[in-house]
Amino acid sequence: MEIFGHLKTGEPVHRVTIRGGGLTAKVISWGAVIQDLRLEGHAAPLVLGFEAFDDYPAHSSYFGATPGRSANRIGNGRFTIDGEDFQLELNEKGVTHLHGGSDGIAKRLWTIVDVTEDSVSLKIVDPAGRAGYPGTCEINATYRLSGHGCLSVTYTATTDTPTIANLCQHTYFNLDGRADTLGHDIMIAADHYLPTNEQQIPTGEIAPVEGTVFDLRQMSSMRRQTEGEKVLYDHNFCLSPERGPKRSAALVRSIDSGVALEVRTTEPGVQFYSGFKLNTPVPGLEGRTYGPFAGFCLETQIWPDAVNHAGFPNAILRPGETLRQETDYIFSKS
Repeated sequence: MEIFGHLKTGEPVHRVTIRGGGLTAKVISWGAVIQDLRLEGHAAPLVLGFEAFDDYPAHSSYFGATPGRSANRIGNGRFTIDGEDFQLELNEKGVTHLHGGSDGIAKRLWTIVDVTEDSVSLKIVDPAGRAGYPGTCEINATYRLSGHGCLSVTYTATTDTPTIANLCQHTYFNLDGRADTLGHDIMIAADHYLPTNEQQIPTGEIAPVEGTVFDLRQMSSMRRQTEGEKVLYDHNFCLSPERGPKRSAALVRSIDSGVALEVRTTEPGVQFYSGFKLNTPVPGLEGRTYGPFAGFCLETQIWPDAVNHAGFPNAILRPGETLRQETDYIFSKS
């Protein structure tokens, strides 16, 4: 463990390096961020990140972070549990609640509770009332390099009052070190996706991918186009109606580098974000420039705004229950 930087309050931000299965990962205590990830035999970093801590609070687009208490968007920041209405902070353009709010767990200091050669566990307590959330929620994250190129991510959460809880890993991946990832091929094992409105809130429709640009059930290039325009992917792909046994959800590969990434998860959805909004004003890892499409996200989670849509997976966590989300990111090189 080493000190990676300091908050403005003077508190130290620690960094831990773990190794195993051909991977080396660096994790920092701010935001439970995966700051760097390397694969043996592949020189470039597999993720987007910064060399200096001060660039994270100033410029990070959730690079490697754990958003929450509820990841993704809540329409109008409103929801109802057991007949009681709640209003969350509207931290996205004043109209939606995004990734737990302006001071969510992705932007706060976690406690490192355990470190081994190939794993690190962190914990944070999200207090009742922060950003409008009911109940105090304890959240734990464990990153383990479990062998054969596998980064295993496990999240758990408990609460003392009924609340909404939805966590995800928000790493941006780049499998070949090029300036953009549009040359990558991708497959997502989903028959349906969620159309969204102008605020990127699901309309409530669970639409078939068949015959649309969202049909990624076969490997195809991220450089897909429709009507002459690049498809700006930032959508939830529906893997299942509820959380279930871990299964393969997505596969991405770079022909240029020979590196492939398989995503296996318990989660009912995966948000594929192609990184089209990226325009980072400072250098990233190894001085790299992060412009549009520099990295892509595969955020395994409950469907966005699920608490407000009948027929969407359950997003409510109650006292006595434990939310448990597991995702494996499995890297290989041919």
